[in-house]
Amino acid sequence: MDGRNAGNDWWRHAVVYQIYPRSFADADGDGVGDVAGIRSKLPYLAALGIDAIWISPWYPSPMKDAGYDVSDYRDIEPVFGTLAEADAMVAEAHALGIKVIIDIVPNHTSDQHVLFQQALAGGRGSSDRDLFIFREGRGAQGEQPPNDWQSTFGGPAWTRVADGQWYLHLFTPEQPDVNWRNAAVKAEFEQTLRFWFDRGIDGFRIDVAHGLEKDWALPDLNGLEFPLEADAEHDHPHWDQPSVHNIFREWRRIADEYTPSRAYCGEIWVGRAHRLAAYLRADELHTAFNFDFLMAPWLPAKLRAVIDSTIASHAAVGAPPTWVLGNHDVSRPVSRYAREQEALEPMARNLVHLQHLPADFDLGRRRARAAALLMFGLPGSSYVYEGEELGLPEAEDIPAEALQDPVWTMSGHTDKGRDGCRVPLPWTSDGHSFGFSPEGGAEPWLPQPDEWAELAADVQDGRAGSTLELYRAALKLRHQLPQLGDGVLEWLEAPASVLAYERAGVDGAPSLQSWTNFGSDPIALPAGEVLLASGDLLEGTLPTDTTVWVRV
Repeated sequence: MDGRNAGNDWWRHAVVYQIYPRSFADADGDGVGDVAGIRSKLPYLAALGIDAIWISPWYPSPMKDAGYDVSDYRDIEPVFGTLAEADAMVAEAHALGIKVIIDIVPNHTSDQHVLFQQALAGGRGSSDRDLFIFREGRGAQGEQPPNDWQSTFGGPAWTRVADGQWYLHLFTPEQPDVNWRNAAVKAEFEQTLRFWFDRGIDGFRIDVAHGLEKDWALPDLNGLEFPLEADAEHDHPHWDQPSVHNIFREWRRIADEYTPSRAYCGEIWVGRAHRLAAYLRADELHTAFNFDFLMAPWLPAKLRAVIDSTIASHAAVGAPPTWVLGNHDVSRPVSRYAREQEALEPMARNLVHLQHLPADFDLGRRRARAAALLMFGLPGSSYVYEGEELGLPEAEDIPAEALQDPVWTMSGHTDKGRDGCRVPLPWTSDGHSFGFSPEGGAEPWLPQPDEWAELAADVQDGRAGSTLELYRAALKLRHQLPQLGDGVLEWLEAPASVLAYERAGVDGAPSLQSWTNFGSDPIALPAGEVLLASGDLLEGTLPTDTTVWVRV
């Protein structure tokens, strides 16, 4: 690791690797990934060249939503291991120069959390019940929900309890939303932040960061869609409420108490660049996921528009952009890019939007490799979801009886949900679980496609031209070249079917150029020294769906 990762602003240029703990590596053989599995793969991650890992929720949970229903924010889920193992993992990661970011889920708890259980027992008007959002129903007997809000996963966002009141849950009924206007809620989460910061955690990814505050009048939506139109002058009643920024100003003060400063990355789906940038002002969050980039189709004009908008809006508040191609909630980029891009819906990111479209997975992988190299050259930080470095596609044919995502049930079996991007990784080309679990262990918690054997990490390790070696080479160059990471981008003149940009050298060093060919015909390679290409370069030309880095 180079010295940039030791500085106070490491988050401005870091490449962060997302670990979905259930699916990364299983050390104890129960078919579910665990902390010991993460520890065993830290040398692999160090060799990959990432700067930080982000671990999806590892807290005690009934697992109604794969850990995003938290019953205790200050411990480790026993299926994953122990707090002592987590402490050891953090220390080992730090020894390898790897920062550790963990998830925090502040919009809702599990219905098994002690605070919600006390709220149920406390009854109407109790201080315990005020920690959540309980309301009387509408109708003569209060038999109708308080308003028309819908769960993100399908169905009403309200559930009625035994005494007749209703509680709000923007996700599953087992995930009651908390009341962020209650000082005790704020104190509870601030204590959780310090608990983990004091244990050496370097930052938090904040789940549903744009959803914590609600319009207290709880008005009906009456069909109001989100994201809002770019020029909308009104607010949505439960997404991106202006008062949410006060919460993150308090959180930033806590992060700044530590040396080096701890960092936050918000999961913020707002659809408007200026509203996203508002979360990144100097006294709020450090970074936020760039979902506009993730959702952009493989079309040069649309990608450039997103890049320009992102850079401009972030520069206005002095924040670094982030770039991301996938995560645990969206179909893998290989599968998104395998489809005809002009046919994709504007918000198409999940299997329900893709499965009816013909797919060419060799094409998807070629585009995904080109997209990764394009992304790693952009200014700011980047995120890699586990398995992207192997070129894994979405597992699109998981049997219905094996699906576990609540989206499958709550959609009335019309949306297979997110399990296809959460299938356990293939570490070896042989074995009953491709090396995910020890031989003789339980079957993986989700079935792995047979064709993943040829994409296993041990098959790609050291093989020239493999996706794994492409990622290693790209991340090695990011550490070696001061032109990459945080900084300025300048677009170069190029045909409409090409995206070409330059990252200026520092102190007289040569510039680096990135060229991506989206067109159907090869183009002449730019002059200079070829440092890395996402695919084979043919007779001095850059083929279609290929990116090249050139030093000039």
